[in-house]
Amino acid sequence: MSVETIEKRSTVRKLAPRYRVLLHNDDFNSMEYVVQALIKTVPSLTQPQAVSIMMEAHNSGIALVITCALEHAEFYCENLKNQGLTSTIEPDE
Repeated sequence: MSVETIEKRSTVRKLAPRYRVLLHNDDFNSMEYVVQALIKTVPSLTQPQAVSIMMEAHNSGIALVITCALEHAEFYCENLKNQGLTSTIEPDE
């Protein structure tokens, strides 16, 4: 085997940066609506998880919805906004 072949095999794949999708509290939507919007937007969330996220946003002003790749984070954030919720994304450090 050549040295070049060995070098190519030992190349470590770098993980894509992750982003946090955040839900901000609002005084406009009902708690039930926010829970349903979360479940509709992020199908992997269970009802208890969505309730927990909604309550954290309600009590703290902001809550982490999901951490994922940038494209997915943008998609989730945009869908939450389209349902009348306030959402932002930030790099996961």
